Amino acid sequence: MKTLVLAVLNIVLLLAIPAAAFGQQSLISDPEIYEKKHFQEQCKTAEFADGFIIRQDINNDGLIDAVVNEGQLTCDGQKGPQCNDDGCTYNFYLQVAEGGYFMIATAQIYGYDFVQRFGNMVLAMKMHPRFCDRTEGDPCIVTARVRGTKFVTISKK
Repeated sequence: MKTLVLAVLNIVLLLAIPAAAFGQQSLISDPEIYEKKHFQEQCKTAEFADGFIIRQDINNDGLIDAVVNEGQLTCDGQKGPQCNDDGCTYNFYLQVAEGGYFMIATAQIYGYDFVQRFGNMVLAMKMHPRFCDRTEGDPCIVTARVRGTKFVTISKK
């Protein structure tokens, strides 16, 4: 009976460990290289403007993170091929102390400002008015702070 219990326990562990491993994403060495390689494989000709990647500390931990603006990509002659009425795709990467980066979020936005509020740097993202429960007018400004590995919305206006 003891052997059967151990065998069942081993099977449960073998099934649980791979499932847990899939829940954590792998670190990449540099988001710029990673993203550019992706688009060079997707496009016959990929051109990247200066604003394609912005390096700055977005989570107030002292490490330089990266923000990729796909609106600064020209793919086969089309500027910002993923851009639409909701804006362009921005990918936010955090750097970790052990080395490497992981993607924290992807957002379809018009752009963002990095501003100081109450002693902390926060992202003021310009988004489609519908994100502030409006159908038209000026862009919605969603202010968010990165805490740990999550975006925390502070305000919408």
